[in-house]
This record gives sequence, structure tokens and C-alpha cells, in this order.
Amino acid sequence: MTAHPSSPHHVEARSAHSPGGRAHLGPAEAAIFETFVVPRYLSLFGELALEMIAEGDDAQVVHMHCRTGYPDRGLAIRLPGAYVVGVDASPAALELARAKAATMPGLVADYRLFEELPTPLPEAAFSHALTLHPPASAEDRGPLLTESARLLAPHGQVLLAMPMRGSFQEIFDLLREYALKYDDTGVAAAVEQAVLVWPTVETLSEELGNAGFDYVDVSLRPSTLRFQGGRDFFEDPVARLAILPELRSTLSLEESADKSLAYVREAIDKYWGGRSFELTVNVGCATGRRLP
Repeated sequence: MTAHPSSPHHVEARSAHSPGGRAHLGPAEAAIFETFVVPRYLSLFGELALEMIAEGDDAQVVHMHCRTGYPDRGLAIRLPGAYVVGVDASPAALELARAKAATMPGLVADYRLFEELPTPLPEAAFSHALTLHPPASAEDRGPLLTESARLLAPHGQVLLAMPMRGSFQEIFDLLREYALKYDDTGVAAAVEQAVLVWPTVETLSEELGNAGFDYVDVSLRPSTLRFQGGRDFFEDPVARLAILPELRSTLSLEESADKSLAYVREAIDKYWGGRSFELTVNVGCATGRRLP
């Protein structure tokens, strides 16, 4: 396996981005994503979404930003006979999703490349619209919810599972410490704005309502991720391919990003030396129905 870059500067160096902000995973990254990110991180969101999915016959599921297809096996179990259409901007991720689907006799799936919204998929053709780990900001989620509403048939269900406010607070606390120590007002302001980007139960419910969904419900499940130190966190595929790209995006730090994140890495080793570094992830899943 290719060695992971050891500097925060390289967190996103190998991944181009789609208009929706999702990284274009290369073949090696797609394999790493499926092997490490899915079971340890993405499954937190997929398991909650599967618990909240409405079961039914002849389900037609559109999986937005499907990456390598997870939770494909779970969908096959919860919705026997379902037809799943997954869309993503990463050809390598889609290729892996297709290879997995070919090994699942109970899954009928079609994985398609798309670069921007809206997709070319037909209107009102699906019973479920699922997205795991969408963009953190409401502005970026807006087009995704609009497209999900367009694709769903009357009475169709949308499911959106993502980190909620309070997630990654340990990283934000260390960035605040950096800003105070070095009198970096830019980082301080960026952190205070970033912590408010992730939604609360109330704001996510409001988003779905504004997008035209009724019977909205949001479940919250606090969780933690454990790492063996600062180096382990920054080199872990979960951080490199999922958490840090989103943090960089929400912080919008240009000149100070590398320096402040390097401080975070050193501070983790200093404060958690010999102990596991536990990172808070408040897992949420919102669901709603598209009424006629």
C-alpha cells in the first residue's frame, strides 16, 4: 500500500474536486476509502440511515455521492429486490462500487458518473434518496436537497446522514489555542464561523422543510473516533479522505492552514501522549417525505 503523507499540507494534494466539493478519488484512494474509511467512519452514518429507512416493495433508490457504494449490502438486506442508482463524480470509486455489486446476488445496482447538479436522472422516479456525509454548509447542501426532491416520487423518502454541530470539537479547541498563542485573529474568526457551519437538529429540520419535505425527523447519535496521536490522526485515511478536507473547506484558511494544523498535530501528541486521542463525532440522520 502507498505510504500516507505525513504532513497536513498533503491532506488533499492528490485529489481534485468536483463542483460539489467531493474529492475525485484515484484508484488507490478508492481502495483505501473502501477498506478503511467505510468500516471505521462512514458506517457510523450508514448504520443510522439504514435504521431510519422506510421499508417497502419495489424500492427505487438514488444514492447521491455514493463513493464506493456503501451501504450497498445494507440496502439489499433492508429493501429486498430494490434497484439502486448510485451517482458520484469519481470514476475510480464508481468502478469499485460496480465490482462489489457484481458479487451481491441480491443487489441490482447501476452506478453512474456525474459532475454537477442537477443529474440527468428522470424526475419523480425514486422511492428513496440517500446521501451519506454531504457537505457541511447549508449553502452547499441546498442544491443536493433540491435535486433529491426532484428525483423522489410522491411519498418518497429522503435520508441525509452527516456530522452535526459539536463534531470535531477537539480540533477546533486546539485551533483556538493556536490562535490565542500566536495572536492570529484570522484563525480565531475562521474557527468561530466554522463551528457554526455544521447543523443542529433544528436547523437541519428547517432545511428539509424549506426543500419541500414533510414529516421531517432528525436523529442524533454521539460517537467518538480514537487515534494513537497526532501523527496517527493526520495520516489516518479517515482524516485524510473525509474529515480534514471538510475542515479545511469550512475553515477557509489559506496562508495559516498548514501552520495551524501542524500546531494541532503537535498539540495532540503533547496533551494525549501515551493515551488515545478521542475525536467527537455527533452522527445525525435527517429524514423527510415528499408529499404530492
